[in-house]
This record gives sequence, C-alpha cells and structure tokens, in this order.
Amino acid sequence: MEGDAHAGHWHRQVSLLSQEEIDAFRVEGADVYPGAFGENLAVQGIPLKVLPVGTRLQCGSVLLEVTQIGKDCHSHCTIYYQMGKCIMPSNGIFARVLQEGEISVRDTIQVLPETGKEPFRAAVITLSDKGAAGEREDKSDPLAEKLLTEAGYEV
Repeated sequence: MEGDAHAGHWHRQVSLLSQEEIDAFRVEGADVYPGAFGENLAVQGIPLKVLPVGTRLQCGSVLLEVTQIGKDCHSHCTIYYQMGKCIMPSNGIFARVLQEGEISVRDTIQVLPETGKEPFRAAVITLSDKGAAGEREDKSDPLAEKLLTEAGYEV
C-alpha cells in the first residue's frame, strides 16, 4: 500500500480484516467502521483467520500471500479501551504483495488453490555483537539474500 505505515520490504505490507467480524463487533456495541482497526482491506465472504500462512489471494492483478495470522497487541488501542477487547489482534491477517496493481472498492478477492510449486522459503538471521553495538555495518545480509534468491528461494 503506497504511503501506508506497513509499506516496505517486509512480511506485513497489507492488513486484512473480515467485514463479518467488523459487523459482529458493531452488534456488540463497538462504534467501528471499515478502516477503524488500521486494516487496509475489509474483506467479505472469506473466513480470513482460518487461512493458513502461505495462502495466496488474488484481487484483479494484485497477488497477495498471507504471512501472519493475528498479531500481538503491545499497546492497546482506543477500541480496546472502549470495548475491553479488539478484534484485529485475533482476527486480522497480514500479507505481502507478490504482484503489484490497483484494488478498488467492491473488487472481488479470491483464495487461490495451492499449486504445490511454491518456492522454498528462507530467512536471513544475523547475530553480530559489533553490529548490534553499532561498531560496524553488517554487509552479509544483502549478500545472503541475493545468493538465496538466485538459488530460487523466496527470502
């Protein structure tokens, strides 16, 4: 999402929340609307919170991959203080953009079937006392990511 707080090269580029969950929370007395939870997309008709990580979602030319289900709520939001709970930490999901494009209100989003041809995944983790202390710049991460990507891994 261009200009969004989640934008960037990481696993939580887009946040999604079920419209049905938002509507049910309103029935409980919450004065909320789509976007109140900071979600980028309110999706209707798909039980988002049960999709496994790795699920791919297609909306027009946009291709998303689910990377996280729910999240820890480190500092409670206004909704939590009004209602005593918030649905985003337990019902929201996060995805990264695999194919860019534009999404408009009322566009259809669909869950794509697994192809069995998804690439192997890898993560680069660096442990460096000097890097953590700011005594030197770590240059191994970009190289490791490049080598893994060239070998066909999704990093």
